[in-house]
Amino acid sequence: MPRLRWAVVGGGMLGITLALRLSQRGHDVIVLEGSHQVGGLASAWRLGDIVWDRFYHVILSTDAYTRALLDELGLASEITWKTTRTGFFIDGKWYSLSNVWEFLAFPPLPLLDKFRLAYTIWKASRLDYDHNLDEIPVADWLENQCGKRVFDKIWLPLLKAKLGQEYQSVSASFIHATIQRMYAARRTRTKQELFGVVPGGYARICQALTEYLANWDVPVLCGSQVEAVRRTEKGFVVECADGSQLSCDRVAVTAPCPITAAICKDLSSSEYHDLRSVRYLGVICASLLTVTDIPSYYITNIADDRVFFTAAINMSSLVGPLSSQSASLLYLPKYVAADDPLHTLPDRDLQGQFYEGLRILYPRFHPGEIQAFRIARARYVLPLPVLRYRHKVPPMITSVPGLYLVNSSHIIGGTLNVNETLKLVDTAVHRLCPETTHRPAVNVTQPC
Repeated sequence: MPRLRWAVVGGGMLGITLALRLSQRGHDVIVLEGSHQVGGLASAWRLGDIVWDRFYHVILSTDAYTRALLDELGLASEITWKTTRTGFFIDGKWYSLSNVWEFLAFPPLPLLDKFRLAYTIWKASRLDYDHNLDEIPVADWLENQCGKRVFDKIWLPLLKAKLGQEYQSVSASFIHATIQRMYAARRTRTKQELFGVVPGGYARICQALTEYLANWDVPVLCGSQVEAVRRTEKGFVVECADGSQLSCDRVAVTAPCPITAAICKDLSSSEYHDLRSVRYLGVICASLLTVTDIPSYYITNIADDRVFFTAAINMSSLVGPLSSQSASLLYLPKYVAADDPLHTLPDRDLQGQFYEGLRILYPRFHPGEIQAFRIARARYVLPLPVLRYRHKVPPMITSVPGLYLVNSSHIIGGTLNVNETLKLVDTAVHRLCPETTHRPAVNVTQPC
């Protein structure tokens, strides 16, 4: 097969890993990324005196694709593993749900309801993905498994916190995938959560991956905002906002569906319809460094309508103190629809709502204890797995020869995380390049 020139649009973890795999299969590849750095949802930023992930990420022992990539980059041996704890905030009170005994003692539910809840989680953790789950509303499935009392007390507040009113249109495949991943984090014997991180977080991983791409002669052009992808007689022309153009033989677009629909100019009307029909959940996530004394749970699930955000993730419980003053790194995600007006609300207005939620969770909280505070936003995070979603997924191989679409909408039966993204890359590259010549491996240059 002739050596082709590929353009990969989007420099998130999906885009840069796809570019790597295409290069390893014998092609010339260039990555075009609109922002000033690679990583997408896994990119990092400066918060006070530290640099860490804009959004929270962990590695599970069962994340085979992530661990394989880190091994390829020479970073797998540096993963630090730690057993963490899980908290639950309900009716204004804190509870620990970090082991079986704490679950059995969980006061908000009577014993029979606890067993029904435990059975539902156990069943979902062992149930293989079934297309029938795609046909059942998540609320109906959970209420049928647990009963109305457990659903109203536990699941409904969590669904609303995670999905808002969108939960009414989401299928049972969503909770199945969520429980599967949650359960995978637990050791077989102790049933405690085991999470891992690479020192330096995804800033270090993205740096190592960018340097590794350079070894494979894959340039990554940050600041190249793609405005149009057009088919020509000789292949494709990719047009960027700065007026530059790139000619290539094939294009793989890894942008979210709405952006893909806007830049791909030669798709059919039915393909545009499919892309624009995918509904997304976005996120507004506050990151802060605080010296407030907070519980040591890695994640606290919040089932309280008074709290603005969905959960509280204490990253320092996993990675230890990151700042010079031993402040805790806390993430406070708020999941909203892609078109929610909150996406355009000024940070100073949102900050007050986050602070109010912190006062409810931590009565001793005072704004003066915060050393740094920033808000990250992303409109297109999770394609909602609505009923019969598998029939609505836009195809990877388009009607335009040589134009391919690969994004998170193609994750079926799983949750959105780095490991699922890398798994998708593996699936996509075999579809995009079924017959190719592999290039010899290169040595890894370890980042400083």
